[in-house]
Amino acid sequence: MCKISIPTPMHRIISHIFYGLLLFLFAACGRKADDPKKKVFHMNLDQNLTSLDPAFARNQNALWMVNQIFNGLVQIDSNLNTLPCIAKNWKISEDGLNYTFHLRNDVFFHDDPIFPGGKGRKVKADDFVYSFYRLIDPKVASSGSWIFSDKVKDQHSFIALNDSTFQIILTKPFPAFLSLLTAQYASVVPKEVVEHYGKDFRSHPIGTGPFKFKYWKEDEVLVFLKNEKYWEKENGHQLPYLDAVKVTFISDKQSAFMNFIKKDLDFFDKVDGSYRDDILTKGGKMTQKYKGKFQLIKSPYLCTEYLGFLVDTTKSIAKNSPVKYLKVRQAINYAIDKPKLIKYLRNSIGIPATAGFVPEGMPGFDSTVVKGYHYEPEKAARLLAEAGFPNGKGMPQITLSTSTTYKDLMEFIQGELNAIGIKVKIDASPNASLRDMMSKNAVNFFRGSWIADYGDAENYLAVFYSKNKVPNGPNYTGYFNKDYDRLFERSYYENDPQKRYKLYQKMDSMVMTYANIVPILYDQSLIMLQNNISGYPLNPLNLMILKHVKKQ
Repeated sequence: MCKISIPTPMHRIISHIFYGLLLFLFAACGRKADDPKKKVFHMNLDQNLTSLDPAFARNQNALWMVNQIFNGLVQIDSNLNTLPCIAKNWKISEDGLNYTFHLRNDVFFHDDPIFPGGKGRKVKADDFVYSFYRLIDPKVASSGSWIFSDKVKDQHSFIALNDSTFQIILTKPFPAFLSLLTAQYASVVPKEVVEHYGKDFRSHPIGTGPFKFKYWKEDEVLVFLKNEKYWEKENGHQLPYLDAVKVTFISDKQSAFMNFIKKDLDFFDKVDGSYRDDILTKGGKMTQKYKGKFQLIKSPYLCTEYLGFLVDTTKSIAKNSPVKYLKVRQAINYAIDKPKLIKYLRNSIGIPATAGFVPEGMPGFDSTVVKGYHYEPEKAARLLAEAGFPNGKGMPQITLSTSTTYKDLMEFIQGELNAIGIKVKIDASPNASLRDMMSKNAVNFFRGSWIADYGDAENYLAVFYSKNKVPNGPNYTGYFNKDYDRLFERSYYENDPQKRYKLYQKMDSMVMTYANIVPILYDQSLIMLQNNISGYPLNPLNLMILKHVKKQ
C-alpha cells in the first residue's frame, strides 16, 4: 500500500496560490481570441463530475471528459464502425471465444512524477490485463463491471502473451464484443499511477489520450491541455488541433446559454424547455433571431423514450390491472399522436418511434421490416371495445408513473388516452425513486428511456430477455417468451452481422406484437457550435470527440 502524506496548512496555502495563478493565466489566455497561437475550446457542463477515472464513467458528462484523456483497444467512427486504436489489428478465433490484439508500439502514457524521470512510459499488454481486471475486481466496485462480469471467468481471462500481444478469453461467444470494447470503461490506465494515487486517481487521471489533465476545481472549472506526444495523425497532421479544453460548471442552462450567445462558450447542447422556443421553431429549425449567428446540428441519438407495462401477472399489482389485456395495450399504442407530441413539446427534436424498440441510427435498424404503431385513434377505440371497455366504460383508472422532468409529456399522453375513454392518473416522482420502483416491479405503467452503451442492438433486446427479469436485470416489464429467448441466445453464435440483424428484427417485432411497451420517440442530439468551429464529428452514441476539432 502506498503511503500518502497529508499536506500541511502551508502546503495548502501555496497550492491554492499556485492554482489560483494558473487559473488566472489560463483564463487570460482563453480571452485572447485574436491570438492564433492559442486554440482553446470553451464548453460548459450543467452538472459536476463525480470522477475522471474511466472505471466510473457512468454518465454522459463523465464519458465526454474521459474520452479526451484516455484510449482503449478500439474506437468508433461516426457510423459506429469499430476501428483500430491502441490495437492496430486483432484476430478472433473461429469459436468466437478468443480475441487476440496486437498493440501499437508508439503509444505512451501522459507524463507524471510517478514514472521514472517523470516521463510517461510505453503502453504494454500488461496494462490492459490490469485495466480490464480492475473493472471486475470487487474491491474497486466499478460501475463498468457489467462489461466483463458475465463474459469472462476471472482475472486469468486477460492474458499478456508478450509486451505487444494481449488476449481475452470469453466464456461464451458475444458477437458485439468488439463494439462493447469501444466503451470508455475499457480505457487503459497505468497500474503504478493508479495504485499510487488510489481513490484520488479520480482527480489525477493519467491516460494516453489526445488531451492531458491539468487542473480541476470541482463545481467550477476543469482544464485539459494538448498532449504534445499524442500518437494519432489525420492527413499527416498530428492530433489534436486544439491547444486546450476549458470546461465550466454553470448549472443554470439559461445562464450558460447566454454565455454561448456572448461567444464565451464554443459549444452548447441540450436545449431546455425554458428557452427552447427562443432558439427553435416548432418545426425544429433555427429561429430568425439567431440565423447565421451559430451552427445548429441535429443528428440521431441512440435513445428510445417509451412507456412500459408490467405484463407479469404473477406479480400481485399486475393481476387486476387492465393493462394485462393485450388489446388494451395495443389500444394505448394506437392512441398517441407521436408526431404532435414531438412537434409541440420538443420543437421537433426526436423521431416518432413507429418501428420498434431499437432506435433509428442503430446498425440493422429497418422500419420496413419492424412494424410498430402509428396514430390511429379509431383503431384504438375499436380495440378498447373488443377488450370489453367500450369508450373506457368499466375500465378502472390506471396510474402512469413518471419522473418529474417528463411530466409535461406524460400529461399530453394522459390527454390522448382520455380522448378514447381511458382515465389516467399521473404520478410524478424524482428520477431515482422511479428507477427504484421499476427495478422492484412496483409500478404497472411507467415512463422509461433506454440509451445505448455501445453500437449493437443486443443492448436493447437484452431488456426483454427473461433471464434479465428484475432483480437480475432491466426487464422491467416482466416479458417472457421462450421463442424470444431462443432467438436472443442464438444471436450470440451468429457472427455474420446481416444474419444477426435479421434475428434482432424478429425479436423487436415480437415485442411490438405483444405490446408490453409503447415506444414514443427515438431521440436526437442537438448541438450548437460557434461559426469558427469545424471538425466536430457526430455519432449516434452522442460521444464527444474533440481531437478532430479546429478553431479558427
